[in-house]
Amino acid sequence: MDVLLVSGLGPSLKNSDYLDGTMLDRRDGRANTDRYLAGTALDGFHLGMLGFRHQGHEYPLLRPRYDNVPHLTTFAVQEIIERAGHVVEVYDTTHLWSDEGAADPPDGDFRAVLLSTSFIWTERDLRRAVDWVGDHFPGVPLVLGGQFSNLKFSHLMRQLPSVDFIVRGDGEEAIPALLRTIETGADPAGVPNLVYRHPRELLGYRLGPFSYLDLDAYPSPAPRGTWSVVPYESMRGCPFDCKFCSFPAASPKWRYKSARKIADDWTRYAEVNGASYISAMDSTFTVPPTRLRELTSLLPAVGIGWEGYSRANVLKSAELVDAIAATHCQFLSIGFESMSDNTLKHMSKRVTRKDNLRAFRLLTEGGLGYRCSFMAGYPGETPEDFRETQDFLAEEYAGHFMLSVFSISDETMPLWEDKEALQIEVHDPDDPDYSWSHIGMDVRTARHLNHSTLDLVRRRNERAVLRLWQADYQHLLMPHLGRWENIAIEKAVERIGMTPRDFDDPAEAVPYVRTQLEVLDRYGVHVHPDVRQLSAEPLFHR
Repeated sequence: MDVLLVSGLGPSLKNSDYLDGTMLDRRDGRANTDRYLAGTALDGFHLGMLGFRHQGHEYPLLRPRYDNVPHLTTFAVQEIIERAGHVVEVYDTTHLWSDEGAADPPDGDFRAVLLSTSFIWTERDLRRAVDWVGDHFPGVPLVLGGQFSNLKFSHLMRQLPSVDFIVRGDGEEAIPALLRTIETGADPAGVPNLVYRHPRELLGYRLGPFSYLDLDAYPSPAPRGTWSVVPYESMRGCPFDCKFCSFPAASPKWRYKSARKIADDWTRYAEVNGASYISAMDSTFTVPPTRLRELTSLLPAVGIGWEGYSRANVLKSAELVDAIAATHCQFLSIGFESMSDNTLKHMSKRVTRKDNLRAFRLLTEGGLGYRCSFMAGYPGETPEDFRETQDFLAEEYAGHFMLSVFSISDETMPLWEDKEALQIEVHDPDDPDYSWSHIGMDVRTARHLNHSTLDLVRRRNERAVLRLWQADYQHLLMPHLGRWENIAIEKAVERIGMTPRDFDDPAEAVPYVRTQLEVLDRYGVHVHPDVRQLSAEPLFHR
């Protein structure tokens, strides 16, 4: 039968509002630039004019990403449906969030609609997607799956009567079994990992039997066609109990693929899909230690670049960092979260400030690219606690970093165990991320600390660069230069791009912008008044 899969990214990047009104605004950056510089000595300048010469060609500095990454959830579920013998049409959820209205749905006599909630953050956005399905496919069974609905299935079954089924947990066996019941009209009671409506139940639904997939035995999904970058999942669940994270609640049993399976999968992606880079999406790719040690033996021969997430307390020696680099790892993302031991204890992060400092120093001295993430406003954190993170970022940190405002995305997070002790409250259930407070601060204070810290780091720290605006552009900006040269280049671009935030008077910003252009000039980046002279050809492949 024909099935419609609605899957893809969510409506926006969290924290991207920090760029609003600047030259780096993802939606209106060029228009903001034109308005801001109008009538000044830099009237007509924009960041798209920046370019450099390499191997006889002139390239724009800010080159749109050409190595689009297939969406992991989408191609994984698509493969499950097709293996079950059904025809699947995919509708990208990014079409739902357009300010101009959602794109038209595909034509087809669909017998079921599957909606992924993996990248939907709020019930408001989920309602928007569910209403879109109901408007265009009335009477067609609607199935939810993914992180958000997995965690909130009970609440959603009560609040969204148009939802017929929710797959909670692994879908590889549940989805084919459910589609068979929809096709034949059979009783769904035996479908594993299923929440389904039942009129005799007080809550209006029943739960099917729960089971876990053997990740090592089940074939890893692969995208169709040629892709230079392939996303990858090597585990489900998490062995840690950070109180801000719902991963353990979504999949309580931690399971992971063997090092041998990972090496074989990556070899297959290189041979079949032409992949030269793997993006490991797991919460912590560098555990368990036994698997990591085996990967350091197997991956060098695979010869494919990769990036992944790690914990700070995994990185204990320069020898281990060197061994990871030898596996062709290009980039590690590490959640430091805070430089305050008080806040780290509230989080149950199971790392200390000392662990973070050791990992940071090993990374700065080693050959790996990295990005460390921090948050402001975790329950129990006071402005004085956060000052330790702010001072570290402003005075000592080097490299890429991210700083987020604490997100209180759902009621399943373990932090709710501390609700009374930390006086955690949500004042608007429909908008929890912007209406919380706790014993240490409220969301308005956290947002102020976040923005003021980003401002301070940009102005004071020459070697720390916010990793936010770069998402739309190729990385590295100048791939023939080293990591720290690119950090300096990004710093200058960020300082130019954020001048509307830093200078109320555009005329006062002009000398500052010219100073940053001089920095860029030292690295071979120049202003090209005629952008048509800049090559649109890809500069490099990962």
